[in-house]
Amino acid sequence: MNVLQGIILGLIQGLTEFLPVSSSGHLVLGQKWFGLTEPALFFDISVHMGTLGAVLVVFFPDIRQLVSAFFRVVFTRDTETGWVERIRRDEYAFLVWLIMIGSVPTALIGLFLKRFEHLLFSSLLLVGCMLIVTGFLLWVSRFIRPVPEKEGRVTVKRAILVGIVQGLAVIPGISRSGATIVAGTAMGIERSLAARFSFLLSIPAILGAQLLGIRDLAASGGTVDMAIICGTIAAFLSGWCALVVLLNIVKAGRFYLFAPYCWFVGALAILAAVI
Repeated sequence: MNVLQGIILGLIQGLTEFLPVSSSGHLVLGQKWFGLTEPALFFDISVHMGTLGAVLVVFFPDIRQLVSAFFRVVFTRDTETGWVERIRRDEYAFLVWLIMIGSVPTALIGLFLKRFEHLLFSSLLLVGCMLIVTGFLLWVSRFIRPVPEKEGRVTVKRAILVGIVQGLAVIPGISRSGATIVAGTAMGIERSLAARFSFLLSIPAILGAQLLGIRDLAASGGTVDMAIICGTIAAFLSGWCALVVLLNIVKAGRFYLFAPYCWFVGALAILAAVI
């Protein structure tokens, strides 16, 4: 992979990570287009870290509050109330708890699917089929009735279910943002909150995947080259722009507009796989 290819793939990752069209699926298609037959797993994880940087920038106020709430609950010495009661009373501490709970099924599913990563990230047919599925999920979202913010809160049960969906989104072609936000709103979470929880929940998942990637890279003796560095920077910048656009799209309830695109690209991928 050369630097130009790395930049193009980074731009693809950044734009498609947040727009509900599956970044992993587009990375597979991009690698096939450039004739890159190696798994390039560490490149995939690195550009995901670039888009994670965009999440950290956009949601910095929330993240600061989450970190503060965590240390406040853990290190505050209050003999009158236990840590469970303190979590219930603190909005951000409870959100930390929900993110931790939702991350458990994501990690379990991700570790299981990691065994099949060479199959998952090399099949155009699989990517095409999953893009078709993503398109149907996005189309169905137009029929989900919006709920008031006071009623559409994240609960423990909803956090677990969104975490399961996020774990399944490891499969290329399934949009992580699209699937988790649609699942959240379908379960009764208010639209903007569903998007906010989706992206905050992605932080530990991406960090965990990055740690596994670094371990695998060290074991294989791989190196970080200029293509990876440039691709990661491109993913960060394009991801920042795409995330701002995505949040406005979610607020307007127009996820379904991306369904035809997913169907079109999915159909092309299937044709390319069978011809």
